[in-house]
Amino acid sequence: MTSDQTILFAIFAVVFALFLWGRWRYDLVAFAALLVGVVVGVVPTSEAFSGFGHPATIIVALVLVVSAGLVKSGAVHLITRTLVDAGRALALHIAIMGGIGAVLSAFMNNVAALALLMPVDLNTAAKAKRSPGLTLMPLSFATILGGLATLIGTPPNIIIASVREQSLGAPFLMFDFAPVGVACAIAGLLFVAIVGWRLIPVSGSDEGAAAKLFELADYVAEMAVPEGSAIVGQKLRDLDDEADKADVAVIGLIRAGRRLYGGARTATIQAGDALVVEAGPEAIDEFRTSLKLEFGDDETVKTSAAGEGQSLIEVVVPENARISGKTALAVGLLWRRGVTLLGISRQGRRITQRVRRTVVKPGDILLLLGPSERLDDVTGWLGCLPLAERGLQVTRDNKTWLAVGIFVAAIAASSFGLVYLPVALGCVVALYVLSDIVPLREVYDQIEWPVVVLLGSMIPLGAALDEAGGTALIAGGIVTATEGLPVWAVLAVLMAVTMTLSDVLNNTATTIVAAPIAIDIAGRLGVSADPFLMAVAVAASCAFLTPIGHKNNTLILGPGGYSFGDYWRMGLPLEVIILIVGVPAILVFWPL
Repeated sequence: MTSDQTILFAIFAVVFALFLWGRWRYDLVAFAALLVGVVVGVVPTSEAFSGFGHPATIIVALVLVVSAGLVKSGAVHLITRTLVDAGRALALHIAIMGGIGAVLSAFMNNVAALALLMPVDLNTAAKAKRSPGLTLMPLSFATILGGLATLIGTPPNIIIASVREQSLGAPFLMFDFAPVGVACAIAGLLFVAIVGWRLIPVSGSDEGAAAKLFELADYVAEMAVPEGSAIVGQKLRDLDDEADKADVAVIGLIRAGRRLYGGARTATIQAGDALVVEAGPEAIDEFRTSLKLEFGDDETVKTSAAGEGQSLIEVVVPENARISGKTALAVGLLWRRGVTLLGISRQGRRITQRVRRTVVKPGDILLLLGPSERLDDVTGWLGCLPLAERGLQVTRDNKTWLAVGIFVAAIAASSFGLVYLPVALGCVVALYVLSDIVPLREVYDQIEWPVVVLLGSMIPLGAALDEAGGTALIAGGIVTATEGLPVWAVLAVLMAVTMTLSDVLNNTATTIVAAPIAIDIAGRLGVSADPFLMAVAVAASCAFLTPIGHKNNTLILGPGGYSFGDYWRMGLPLEVIILIVGVPAILVFWPL
C-alpha cells in the first residue's frame, strides 16, 4: 500500500470504530476526520468542503423540508385517517400500516414517515389492548423498505445516483430504483405481515413501555409554607437544588386558591402559599421535612399531575435530539422552559430515581409535565417526537392539495428530464414557503444538520480514498476472494458485505465507501457497473439486525420495549429474503 492509502485506511478505521463506540456524535466524528485528512495532505485543500455543495447533500436537505411541508399541509394525515382501523386483525393491520409507511417513505424522508405513523400505531395498539412491540418493528422495517423505490426515498439512493453521474456520466433517475426496490419492498412487507411479527419476543398482552410510564406521575402533594419559614422571600426557582437532592419536582405554586404554573418559577414565595410538588411518597416527605413545610388537610394525594393548565406528554428521543446525551438539568428543561421531566423509559425499563440527573439516550421515552400551551413548542425545542396520536384532525386544511400538487409537478418535471432534481426540489421548498405551507422561520429547523455535516464530510474522504487507489485495493480483494464464482454470486457477496456494514455503521457512510468499490469490481469483471451500484443501494438501506443500523430502528427501541438482541430475530430472515429477491431482480432489470 502507498502512504496515502495507509493514512486513509487508518482514518476510516478510526471513524468506523468511533461510529460503533457511539461516544461522540457521528457528524462531529466525520468532520474531525475530514479536517485530519486535509491537515495530513490526503484530502486536497481545494476539495475540503466540496461535499457540502454536493448534489447528494443538497437533495437530502431539501427532501427534509419537503417532507415537513407534506406533513404540515395535512396530506399525510388524510391518508392515515382514511385507511387505519383499530379493529382489524393484527396481520392485516401490519400489512396496511406497513404499506402506508412504505408508500410515504418512497417520497419523503423515511424517519419522518415513521415519526408520523408511530403515534397512530401506538394508539391503535392501545385500543386493541395489544403490545405495541408487535407492530412497531414491522412498521419501522416497512418504512425502510419503502425508501428503496425512488431516488429521494433514502440517502443511499441519492449518493448512488451521484456516484454514477460522476463515474459514468449520467445519474440514476427518479424511478430507476423502482423495479428492484418495489420487488424487494413487496417481498419484505409480505414477510413482516405474515411471518415476521410472530418472531418478535414480545408478550401479546403487554401494554408497552409508554403506557406504563404514565404511572410515574401518580403522586402530587400540596404543602403549605408556614409563617417564619426560611424559604419565605425566596423565588420558587431557588428551591431547585433542594428539590433535586430529594428527587422531587416543584411544579407550581398555589396562592389565595389560585394555581400558578410556568411563570410561578420567578414568583417570590410568601407565607400561606402552598407548593405543588411531584414525586414518590418518601421523597415528598423528605422534601417537606428538610424545608419544614406543612401538609394540607388532604396530605399527599394519589392523583394526576395533569389538569389545571398542566398537561402530560410522552415523547421519544431521536438520535440527533437536543437532549440526547444530556440530562434534563444540563439543557435547562425546567428553568428555561418551565417543563418537568417526570420519568424515563429505556428499553421497557422505567427509570424513577434521579431522572433529572439521568443522561438521556436515543430511543428513550420521556414523560414531560408542563403548561398545556407550551408543551408542543418544548417538544420541538428538545428535538423529540410526541407519541400521542396527533394532528389527525388537520385533514381538511385548504393547503393539502396545493402541497401535493406542487410536489407531484416537481417530481414529474424532474422525472421527464425537464428540471434538474435539486432545482425541482428547491422550487418546491420556495413555493411551500411563499404559500406558508412551511413557515419561513421553520425551514432551517426541518433540516437534519448532523446528516448534512456527515455527508459533507464523508464525500471528500470517500473521493480521496478512491483517487488514492484504496477502493481498487478493496475491490481487488473481493474479486480475488470470489475467484471462480459466477458474477451473480459476486453480486450477492457485495450485497451481504454492504448489509453487514450498514447494520453496524451509518448507511450513508457505508454507501460512500461501497459505491466506488462496486464500480471497480464491475470493471475488473468486465460487466456493467449498474447492477453493482443497484446492489449497494439496496443493501445499504436494509439494516435490520440492530437498533443502531438505521435511525428508524433506534426510534422504536423505547416505545416498543425492545432490547438490542430482539431485532435480528425478524431482521436476519428479512435480510436473507432481500438477498434472494434482490439479486435476481437486479439481474433482470439491470442486466450484466
